[in-house]
Amino acid sequence: MTNQSWETLSNQAVAAAGIVYFLSLLSYLVQWASLRKVPVGRKATVSVGVGGLQAAGLDTSPVAGDGSTTTNARRVEMTGRLGLILLGLACALHFVALLGRGMAADPNRVPWGNMYEFTLSGTFVVALIFVVARRRLGLDWAGPIVAAVVVTLLMVGVIWLYEPVAPLTEALNSYWLVIHVVSAVISTGGFTLGGLCSILYLVKERKGPTTSGYLSRVPEPVVLDRTAYRLHAFAFPVWTFAVLITGPIWAHQAWSSYWNWDPKEVWAFITWVVYAAYLHARATAGWRGRNAAYLALLGMATLWFNFIGINYFSTTSQHSYASGAPALTSAAPAHR
Repeated sequence: MTNQSWETLSNQAVAAAGIVYFLSLLSYLVQWASLRKVPVGRKATVSVGVGGLQAAGLDTSPVAGDGSTTTNARRVEMTGRLGLILLGLACALHFVALLGRGMAADPNRVPWGNMYEFTLSGTFVVALIFVVARRRLGLDWAGPIVAAVVVTLLMVGVIWLYEPVAPLTEALNSYWLVIHVVSAVISTGGFTLGGLCSILYLVKERKGPTTSGYLSRVPEPVVLDRTAYRLHAFAFPVWTFAVLITGPIWAHQAWSSYWNWDPKEVWAFITWVVYAAYLHARATAGWRGRNAAYLALLGMATLWFNFIGINYFSTTSQHSYASGAPALTSAAPAHR
């Protein structure tokens, strides 16, 4: 295949993935509508997905003269299963888009040379973490949220961030970049999912106990709080590795300095401090619930401002190539 063919394949795979993500979201929305008609059963579990009707907390006992409860319960299971299958298929198409993007370059390279490509990578990791960790962490309830977030960010990437495939700038042509960005992408996916759990925690706490609708199947606030903590505890050491180890090594290789007080470097460190404070407060001060959720959301705000906002509000960053703009002359490496 030619480079142009790979780029075309990538663009088509992105479009196909976006459509399938959207279909997954529609399926989940039908599930939400069905949930409004199904009372929470006596079972203790709260996730809705592929575990069966009773495992989803639905009351499937027959109702005299009326089979609507059982019918709606089965619709909930079917649409939830379909939403998950579609999300998994979209994730596979998403991977094809990333592969095609990297193969389209000459020479072949990793697919994160600009903000469009990083957005593709970051959203793929969010979807992948959900698919892989869904059963282990009981994340079935997060399916519609993940589908909505991923399809929205893909639309933003395609409409406003798209850049044609181009060779990497010299500063990016390093294997340390691969290690650095892979770590950053993985931790970004973990932090984003943890932030979504914190948002739902605040919504669930404010709403209070419910017996029907989507929120009735979302875990109790204490479970959301614990899940958010586990996701943040996973992502933080990976972010530390990316920001404080591989990033400085790559910077020294590219610019002969481990730290340049570049705006992206500073905001990456600010993000690290916020998340370090979050985990430290939970471990030592016993922070739980609302205060911890607010701190987690502050961390997610700094995280995404670092990835997107800096590219548009800073004119001095040596990371200007990340937005697709030509790199600054100072971004050229001092040595190879």
